[in-house]
Amino acid sequence: MRIAIGSDHAGFALKEELEAFLQCEGHEVLDVGTHSAEPVDYPAFCADVARAVAAGSVDRGIVLGGSGQGEQITANKVHGIRAALCNDLYTARLSREHNDANVLAIGARIVAPTLAKEIVQTWLTASFSAGRHARRVQQISEIEQGEG
Repeated sequence: MRIAIGSDHAGFALKEELEAFLQCEGHEVLDVGTHSAEPVDYPAFCADVARAVAAGSVDRGIVLGGSGQGEQITANKVHGIRAALCNDLYTARLSREHNDANVLAIGARIVAPTLAKEIVQTWLTASFSAGRHARRVQQISEIEQGEG
């Protein structure tokens, strides 16, 4: 699977760890930055991840920051993105099964690296359940299209 990953300075160390983990798992990783722990603003990095997913140049995206909240909000501004903040295994699984999330946000100041790897693995292996959830995801897309 091709996965874009991006973070701000607060998520940098976890990004580096997750990138290595993903590569060891056989995934191709597009690292859009940041490339150091020097303070930066997160919106550009999160938008780059989301745009790569929306364009189809990668299959999924991961955005990381201190809490993951701003990163999720930013990614969701890109049309076609369903970013989910998942700081536990349950929400990671449900974000895929029920919402077909295509971008994962994690709070690096909230989630330890070992759990973050489990969250990523759960999120990558869970499948969209479709059924009644497909109707809801379609309704979300229609709202998004209406917003122009």
